[in-house]
Amino acid sequence: MKIEILCVNLLSLRVDIMNKKNIKNWFKYLEDDMVAAAFAEAGEFETAREILKEDRKILLALTGENSDLNAFRYAINMCKRISAKLEILCEEHYSEYTLAQFTAELEKEAIGYDVTKVMECVKEEVLNFTSERRDILFVVVESSDGLNLNCKKTTKVIENSWKSLKCPLVLVSDPASA
Repeated sequence: MKIEILCVNLLSLRVDIMNKKNIKNWFKYLEDDMVAAAFAEAGEFETAREILKEDRKILLALTGENSDLNAFRYAINMCKRISAKLEILCEEHYSEYTLAQFTAELEKEAIGYDVTKVMECVKEEVLNFTSERRDILFVVVESSDGLNLNCKKTTKVIENSWKSLKCPLVLVSDPASA
C-alpha cells in the first residue's frame, strides 16, 4: 500500500516536468524517481524520501548598496534554518572584496552557493532566474529600487514586472531607529 502511494505521489509531483525545456533534466528526475521507487520497494522509505527531496535554493540579489549586508545576513540565516543553498545574483561590477567576504562566510558556514554576475538589469535577471528555475524558494533583496540600476525599461514597466515573479519576494531593510 505504501509503495502504491509513493508511486502515485511520484507521478503527480513530476507531471509538470514534461513542460521543462531541457530534456536532460527530465531524464534526471525520472532516474531519481525510479531509484526512489526501488528503495521504497525494499522498505527503505526514508532513503526514498531523501532521494526525492529536491535542491532548495534562495536567490539573493545584491544591489551594491551598503545595506546588502543585511540582505546577506537574512539569506544566510534562512539557508541555515531550512537547509538551502544560496544563489547570489549581482551586477558585473559588484565589489570583488565584498563578494569575497560573503563567499568566505558561506564556506565557513558550509552553505552551498553559486555566484552569477550579470551585465544588464539585475531586476530583469531576477525575473528570468525565477521563471526558468523551480528550485528557487524565494528572492531576498535589500531594496527593490536598487535593482533598477542599468535597466532600460521604464520604471512603470519594471514595477509591473514584479507581479510576474514566480516566487515570494523578501525585502530586507535597515532596522528603524527609535
